[in-house]
Amino acid sequence: MTKDAPPRYATYNHPAGGWGAAAATARVLMEQSVLTKGSRALLSMNQPGGFKCPSCAFPDAACTKKLEFCENGAKALAHEATKHRVTREFFETHTVTELMEQSDYWLEMQGRLTEPMRYDAQTDRYRPCDWEEAFGLIGDHLRSLDDPNQAEFYTSGRTPNEAAFLYAIFVREFGTNNFPDCSNMCHEPTSRGLPPSIGIGKGTVILEDFDHAEAIFIIGQNTGTNSPRMMTNLVEASRRGVPIIAVNPMPERALVKFAEPQNVVQMATFGSTDIASEFVHIRIGGDLALIKGMMKVMFEREAAGDTVLDHDFIDTHTVGLEAVREEVETTDWSDIVEVSGVSEAQIRRCAEVYIRSKATMICYGMGITQHQQGSQLIQQIANLLFLRGNFGKPGAGVSPIRGHSNVQGDRTVGIDERPSDAYLDKVREVFGFEPPRAHGHHTVEAVAAMEAGTAKVFIGMGGNFVRAVPDTDRSYAAMRNLELTVGIATKLNRGHLVHGRDALILPVIARSETICTGHGEQFVTIEDSMSNVTASRGVLEPASPDLRTEVEIVCRMARATLPDSRTTWEAFIDDYGLIRDKIAEVYPAIYADFSSRISVGKGFHLDVPPRRKVWQTPSGKANFLLLPGLAVNAPVDDPDMLRLATVRSHDQFNTTIYSYNDRYRGVYGDRMVLFMNAEDIAVRGLAAGDRVSLETIAADGVHRRVNDLTILDYPISRGAVAGYYPELNPLLPLGYYDKVSGTPAAKSIPVKVVKTTAPGASSASSRASR
Repeated sequence: MTKDAPPRYATYNHPAGGWGAAAATARVLMEQSVLTKGSRALLSMNQPGGFKCPSCAFPDAACTKKLEFCENGAKALAHEATKHRVTREFFETHTVTELMEQSDYWLEMQGRLTEPMRYDAQTDRYRPCDWEEAFGLIGDHLRSLDDPNQAEFYTSGRTPNEAAFLYAIFVREFGTNNFPDCSNMCHEPTSRGLPPSIGIGKGTVILEDFDHAEAIFIIGQNTGTNSPRMMTNLVEASRRGVPIIAVNPMPERALVKFAEPQNVVQMATFGSTDIASEFVHIRIGGDLALIKGMMKVMFEREAAGDTVLDHDFIDTHTVGLEAVREEVETTDWSDIVEVSGVSEAQIRRCAEVYIRSKATMICYGMGITQHQQGSQLIQQIANLLFLRGNFGKPGAGVSPIRGHSNVQGDRTVGIDERPSDAYLDKVREVFGFEPPRAHGHHTVEAVAAMEAGTAKVFIGMGGNFVRAVPDTDRSYAAMRNLELTVGIATKLNRGHLVHGRDALILPVIARSETICTGHGEQFVTIEDSMSNVTASRGVLEPASPDLRTEVEIVCRMARATLPDSRTTWEAFIDDYGLIRDKIAEVYPAIYADFSSRISVGKGFHLDVPPRRKVWQTPSGKANFLLLPGLAVNAPVDDPDMLRLATVRSHDQFNTTIYSYNDRYRGVYGDRMVLFMNAEDIAVRGLAAGDRVSLETIAADGVHRRVNDLTILDYPISRGAVAGYYPELNPLLPLGYYDKVSGTPAAKSIPVKVVKTTAPGASSASSRASR
């Protein structure tokens, strides 16, 4: 859709999913002119012998349904399969300066990239170049660096295992561990926070656990938009009478009422299913207080003579309970209620649901991870699960609901700025070079290095790095400091326009497209958020004959940069089975017999030791860990302060904007809105529909402001406001992040609302997104 129509705001009273989702799927296929082609491809999405959805990381059902895709998966496929093309004539028509004035939505709608392009500073345009020129330029820049640590190598979660594994080998043979990746901005607290607790940075549940759970808690996660296929499992659980507790500052429509688009009876009768049995309207940052309140109830019950803890599990498998118990017991109920924004009575109800359940799953999203102490907050979720022995049995465990389709897999196969010595030792053994041991840069550190001038080269394997990172104006300036930027992508995005002195755009074959090499048709593999590894085979013809695969691009960058390398890069380009053999050599404990296991049925499940009640921690046990107090973010001494959470709309995947609508929140034709509680609006003398600015309250003294936001009266918790990502990224300071994981605290930005008498001029970074 365009922005020709005036914005409209209307409460959405229909169930999520249902005919609304069906209509949106048909509409996007027609909009991209791929109704027939796209419909056929959707029949192969998430099916054996087909390709994995390029958007969310939720696993496929064990018994695959006839259709195994959701509305947002259909949008991702339609935009990937689009008939629209970005050609050399397009770049001849538009300067980069002109393109910077366009919105993210407009850039997305131009279509697929078709050939490699190189920036020409004299004309301010991208010009065609051949692949040899592109790889030569990359090799020249990398070899000319004084230190390999002057290069940053970014990875998007869409990168398949084979390409990510080789990328990690190439970069380490080059000599650095600088791997800022998209996980740094979302679920890195899972990867860093869970290992001290349970010995692994992954979730411990599998899809079948939904069938055995007796209670499901969903904390800080908008299931209907960010992982819609999970709604099928929640619908089935709700029909079995399983209590589902939704914890969120914003009520999300799908967790209230949902209609299954694939349920013929429900669609024919306009029926729906109530999902959440209890909605906990938490304050932003109040999750720790809620968790401690629930633990406090359990300790009170134990003190009164009831047996509510799983003492056998605790005594056999854990250490550290007494310190946690003492800290929780001395926490006042008044403080718990104040910080959480939840009544003591409701906290006690939630605790009783948890106590009655013999098998509980806790699912969480970025409403948990994107706080200044997100990593430690996840450890408190583990503490809560330990108390009832909710690991190592059907229907129980912790489930981070990751967003990007292979973000977990990329980490498993080596995309990690802090690799383990065991992994580095295996790399040395298998590939015959000594990899660097010093820790590299995560995303925030990478931007800081660009800003300081110590980073010279940036290579982005997918994604839209500069639009996704915090402190937009500052990050734009940092990227422009670089000597070379390389964007490896399927579509044009902001990251190609905010570039270094030299810049390349390298177009790749998409997930849904076939890969044919001299060795025949190839497939790639993906690890989903529940540690299942499956094959992905594209079914569509590539959008252009000049596209290359991610594997080939990595191998040819490596050969251009490392002419004396003994690694068989050329062989890997043709035969992906050879790559999987090397993965198996480097990771024998989890990837042994990779090639034979992936050829059978729907792939295989990687071992997750806590499922076997095995704890790969220094103590050899699961660890209760302390997080004193109730705050997960630094306090701000300003009575006007509100906490801003940046959120995605329903027509959006990460930085990719499919339209200006957000159907479930009742927003049409606008993204510059501010969701605000009615009492917070009134106490500031404001009204719904007013135009306001948001200013960050930051300790660094930098004035950050985004103008021209329209207030929407929305049932968000008191003290909280919400607005869209990435438009509000200019308000997130680069230094405002979780120090354990490096993840920006995008769900708790201290801001104040300033009324404007007329629409104001936004900063360059926010204006360009509108």
